[in-house]
Amino acid sequence: MVQWQGKRVWLIGASSGIGLACAKALHAAGANVIISARDLGVVSVWAEQSQQQGQALTLLPLDVTDALQVRYVMRQVAALGPLDMVLYCAGHYRAHRATEFDLTDMLRHQEVNYNGLLRVLDAALPVLLQQGFGHVSVVSSVAGWRGLPNGLAYGPTKAAVTHLAETMYMDLQDKGIGVSLINPGFVATPLTAQNNFQMPALMSPEDAAKAMLQGWAEGLFDIHFPKRFTLWLKLLRLLPYRMYFALVRRFTGL
Repeated sequence: MVQWQGKRVWLIGASSGIGLACAKALHAAGANVIISARDLGVVSVWAEQSQQQGQALTLLPLDVTDALQVRYVMRQVAALGPLDMVLYCAGHYRAHRATEFDLTDMLRHQEVNYNGLLRVLDAALPVLLQQGFGHVSVVSSVAGWRGLPNGLAYGPTKAAVTHLAETMYMDLQDKGIGVSLINPGFVATPLTAQNNFQMPALMSPEDAAKAMLQGWAEGLFDIHFPKRFTLWLKLLRLLPYRMYFALVRRFTGL
């Protein structure tokens, strides 16, 4: 996907961070971006500025934990015309360790990060399959590659998202539907701002959005960044548990 002019993108989860930066990048590239988020406060300010410049945006409030609302918003999206991409950026993150197990927060991660995606796919896939083209892109995380300290709640949901995207790719490749998986490292967002440790290779949301557009332009399934960090993590995935656990403990102190 190189040419975005006139393409219609439904972006879920753009209230801040990567989602908002990506919405701006796609809009600047000429895409018709339909933005859904639980909190449209910051997005509304940007949308009003764009409107004043003659560049209209479509904003549709959405809580991905509400199945009825997801289906309702999908009908609104479909009424606007053919859909070229569904981009799921909605996410919830809190640092979580087994020594302070919090079931409510564990389930909140699951409801937003994974079940929310399932609700969107339930509504969107029939539309994409009927029109015979389109693309599904989901934001996962390198935190889902292997277990990490503080990732007790977040990591497993992202591992599930990754597995889901891999399977969807194989199921949909002969149906005209593309699938891509976004695996960011540390990006400076309100979610990562709560981390009380040094985050290696920390990048801006704007740079993350550029990497995503570059990955789509190259036709990649696995779009991960920044490479100087993620390639090392890919190598760590190959290590046996004894070595992996020892290295993580050594470098994190946890």
